[in-house]
Amino acid sequence: MTSKRSRITRRTLWALALAGAAGAYAFKDDVAVRHGPHGIEAVRLADAEFALVDTFDDGPHVRYVEGGIEAHWICAGKPVVRRIKVAAWPVTLAPECAYPHPLQIHAGAAVDGDDTVLGVRKLAAFSDPHGQYELLMQLLAANGVVDADSNWRFGDGQLVVTGDVFDRGHRVTEIFWLLYSLEQQAREAGGRVHFLLGNHEYMVLRGDLRYLNGKYPRAARLLGRDYPDLYGNDSVIGRWLRGKRTLLRIDDALFVHGGIAPDFATAGIDLAELNARYRASIGIDPNSDAALADLHDDASPIWYRGYFHGAGLVETELDAIMQRFGVRQIVVGHTSLPAVAPWHQGRVISIDSSIKKGVRGELLFREDGAWRRGTLAGERLPLTPLE
Repeated sequence: MTSKRSRITRRTLWALALAGAAGAYAFKDDVAVRHGPHGIEAVRLADAEFALVDTFDDGPHVRYVEGGIEAHWICAGKPVVRRIKVAAWPVTLAPECAYPHPLQIHAGAAVDGDDTVLGVRKLAAFSDPHGQYELLMQLLAANGVVDADSNWRFGDGQLVVTGDVFDRGHRVTEIFWLLYSLEQQAREAGGRVHFLLGNHEYMVLRGDLRYLNGKYPRAARLLGRDYPDLYGNDSVIGRWLRGKRTLLRIDDALFVHGGIAPDFATAGIDLAELNARYRASIGIDPNSDAALADLHDDASPIWYRGYFHGAGLVETELDAIMQRFGVRQIVVGHTSLPAVAPWHQGRVISIDSSIKKGVRGELLFREDGAWRRGTLAGERLPLTPLE
């Protein structure tokens, strides 16, 4: 009988050989071996990750229960549960494994208001981290947004995330808790964190798990629930997500995951109505309701890719979009590119800098009225068009 240890060894050797062979045919950034607290845990080929071990950490997954909260972890492949009675909110949840910092759990999450925010002195933004917690932390710390212990360092600045934490990567849970905590800390310092929902948030919350990292179905099975149920309305992060916006205007810039298509801009829907319609669509299959089609099809704000690489958008159409929303720039994620970059004479800025690959990434900054990009080395560089 083959032991578990020998099975893992053979699987590891096979995957390393596969990665080496693939390296001859793939871009350097598309092939990697992932190390973790339990050894070599996975090999990544392009956007797919192949797990090598059954021992992993995840959590916490926290839900509201009568009289308090119930927190679940997977630590070294084994479920851990802790129930806490709450006399007064917020309550502190100490770490067990996975997310390494104490959490302040609040009674609930209000719906984000203020679809337009004015008078922002300094701003940072990124998109599409897709579970790459380690790289994201490195990027935020190098650029003075957080310190080494994940605490807010950006003062009265505002951080915008244009969606897509879910899927692909292996530390989705940790990123959500990071943003949940930074939102609280930023508010106390006079700043703000704005998390906008991307297409992958809508997909996972309605049960579309095509791009889910293989770690998470295993975690859900160990916890005795379906993965989307871990983010149900009874959960802390699930309730938090259901209060988020999809589009946000900050001064003269519109932030959205995908973009605004010309035909969508002529529909005459304002930001508040759009955000309300998007919230109402969470958890619903858009194929089951024709009224949701314009929110979730390829030309919708969470899926549109028409600003890039000769997609056919003409400048007069972009003029009409800008005029419709009263902005000078549209800042978008969703389309993975090698760097933060300007398009259409700087009127569109792309901020999906391929963090999802786990090897590179950038932040967008606006300070003293100027747009710049922040690198993994902590440099502030001008925005330059991609060739």
